[in-house]
Amino acid sequence: QVQLVESGGGSVQAGGSLRLSCAIIGYTYSANCMGWFRQAPGKEREHIAAVDTVGGSMYYADSVKGRFTVSQDNAKNMVYLQMNNLKPEDTAIYYCAADYRLDCSSRPADFHYWGQGTQVTVSS
Repeated sequence: QVQLVESGGGSVQAGGSLRLSCAIIGYTYSANCMGWFRQAPGKEREHIAAVDTVGGSMYYADSVKGRFTVSQDNAKNMVYLQMNNLKPEDTAIYYCAADYRLDCSSRPADFHYWGQGTQVTVSS
């Protein structure tokens, strides 16, 4: 059973930075895609970033492009989300997720495992 554990959330002022970490525990083989999602109160879960763990390609939603960077450390079984120039609209619970299909999807239903989420709050 794969377990994903996020950390690194917190409260920052607008313009600040946070780095989220996702530890991948208990896997027998690596997921082909690791994604980051976020969900704000009253809104649907939003796919914001992903990394193809095999080819190394990265995906970013327009809402975070140029500000967020996803990376992976295969030796440590970690995935990261560096978030810079944070805005109040980035306030949400952030989740990492693992997709074992052949391609990277943006649909939450396609991801097989999820972390518990970590709260990010950005004040103006």
